[in-house]
Parts: sequence; C-alpha cells; structure tokens
Amino acid sequence: MVRTTTPHDHPFTDAQPLYRRVAVQLLGELRDGTVPPGARLPGERRLAEHFGVSRETVRQALEVLRRDGLLATDRRGSHAALPGPPAQSPASLTFPVGARTAEPSTGDRATVTWEVPSPEHAAALGLAPDRPTLVHRYLSATADGTGRRTAVTSFSAVALAEVEELARYRDRADGTASAHLRRAYDWMRRAGLTLHHRDTISRLADTPSVRVVRRVHDQYGRPLEITDLLVDSRQDALVYEFTLPAAG
Repeated sequence: MVRTTTPHDHPFTDAQPLYRRVAVQLLGELRDGTVPPGARLPGERRLAEHFGVSRETVRQALEVLRRDGLLATDRRGSHAALPGPPAQSPASLTFPVGARTAEPSTGDRATVTWEVPSPEHAAALGLAPDRPTLVHRYLSATADGTGRRTAVTSFSAVALAEVEELARYRDRADGTASAHLRRAYDWMRRAGLTLHHRDTISRLADTPSVRVVRRVHDQYGRPLEITDLLVDSRQDALVYEFTLPAAG
C-alpha cells in the first residue's frame, strides 16, 4: 500500500469525518508526550470514553494511525511507534524538577485541570483572582510508604500562549485522564524561553515533610509556572537555583 498523508497533514475542521478528527487529537497526544514513545495505549473502551465517541470510531482512528506507521499492534494491544525525543544539551529535566524520588515508586499519578488556581499561585503568575489556568497535580510514593511527594503546579498565561504543547492540554484538562508533562521544560526551551528556576524550601511544623515552592520565569522576567512540592523529609532535599538557556 502506498503511504500518502498522515492525519496532521490535514487541516482540523468539523467537515472531517469524526474518526479522522479523533486520529488528529490522538496524534497530538502522541507527539506531545501524553503517550510516551513505545508506551501502550489505553483500550478501545477507555479511548472511546476519553474522546466521547463510539468504539467503532476509535477503531477507525487507530487504523488511520497504523497505516501511517504511527502505531504498532500486537496481541497485547497498540503502542506508540513514534521515535523518542532527541537528546537535549544541557540534559533534559523531568517536570517538575525534584518530583521523582531516588527509590522505586509504587506508581506516579499526574493529572491536569482547567481551574482557578490558589490565590498565592494567581498572584505569583500575575493572574486575576478569578481567572482559570492549567493546573497540574502530581503524586508519588516509594514502595514502603516513605518518600511521598505531591506537587501542584499552575501555569501562566505566557506559558500557555507560547508553548504549544502545554496549550493542547486545555481541552482535555478534566482532572481524570493521566497527564504526561515530563518534557514541559524541554517544550519551553524549544519555544525560545530561557528558564530561571528558584526553589524556596521550608520545614512544615509537626510533620515529616518540607515544602518546596518553585518559581520559574523567562529571560524577560515573565512568570511561567509556580509549583508547590511537598517532600518527605526522611529523604534528602537540596536547595538549588539554576538557569537553562533556550534551545538552539
């Protein structure tokens, strides 16, 4: 069979068949890392619920991506066949920095919502008190229950306007589906933004945890994101400040 075009070669319009619109949306999730290279896709039922369509529409969309070599299927299901991201220099940082523990975890959980952030986050990002934005939540713990880490990140209007991959999450920020923003800092750098990180670490009274408040701004002093990270203080914590230049 001769390969002609892939879903992203077609403008996204309501005139397109529903299955092709689903293929375009799913391709976007493959390309922005929501589904990492090589990772298995959810089953047809879950994909149908995610996109609000029938399972038959999902099957047709998956077939479009298979024909274009973007998915591979075996007896255990479909998985992303896109190549992994090229190595970056300096080395890529996992988002949010410091969220992962050194010990094996029982499983990370990350979701996004479109909501009004906390007053502290709104003020740090220059948002009006009632203005919603993209909010990312992360949870991780080691197998023995120690090393628990939770993080809540709010993104600024600047970050959403200038970083295409982040903006895509607005339409699926329902707080239920998994969100993989591991490459968020790479996305920002590729958008031409220099990242200035500053962490403030304080101990929480009467708890085994410390609070890390991370603020990131660009080369123009514009805020990009603020993160509240709670870290089990039985694990080592570091105070650090650093700058990542824009990519290219």
